[in-house]
Amino acid sequence: MRLVGILGGMGPEATVLLMRKVIALRAGGDDADHVPLLVHQNPQVPSRIAALIEGTGESPAQVLAEMARVLEAGGAEALAMPCNTAHAYGDAVRAAAQIPFLDMIALSTAALAAKGRRIGMLASPAVHRARVFHAAFAKAGLVMVLPDEAPLLDLIRTVKSGRTGAAEGAALTRLAEGLRAQGADHIAVACTELSLLTPHLPQGLPWTDTLDCLAGAIVQFSLTGDLHAASD
Repeated sequence: MRLVGILGGMGPEATVLLMRKVIALRAGGDDADHVPLLVHQNPQVPSRIAALIEGTGESPAQVLAEMARVLEAGGAEALAMPCNTAHAYGDAVRAAAQIPFLDMIALSTAALAAKGRRIGMLASPAVHRARVFHAAFAKAGLVMVLPDEAPLLDLIRTVKSGRTGAAEGAALTRLAEGLRAQGADHIAVACTELSLLTPHLPQGLPWTDTLDCLAGAIVQFSLTGDLHAASD
């Protein structure tokens, strides 16, 4: 199997969740049936919110590039980054290494295009402001439906602080119901912090978690070398 390098720590729990999803996709076998991962769990990556929303923080690009180089030097044959917002700096990651980058944005957009047209975006406001999904959605003919920024950002910050209980689940439910009321026919969970709350999504409202798309691509690449919709 091919070794996949993970640019992690954004946030730490989301990185662990990705690893759990990758393990679950290979459940039922022996240890040797599981995908080898080289994880760079770096919670010190500069804040994407500070850089993209508040305009007060340093760019994470240099740190992400160095992480990519470290993972490549460690033997990784492809890179993956379980943070939608950090894909605003995807070009820096690609430029830093000679191995493929499993692009969660491209992978998720391909999956969403088969499921809906008006996509309710449960994503950090930084994702929208940095236009992380815009080009991919335009090419696929998808329309974004956006929630109110303030309660969404508050929820993301709360999850980052370690709270993922009933109150946070109820907040996610309200946001998802609001997107449905605006005409969304499918929900994209496009913040890996919110991936921790998906059991609280309303019944009867179809959704896709971008973290699931990335996990599937990691397994597929490791087993076959197939990049799917990933970009080199």
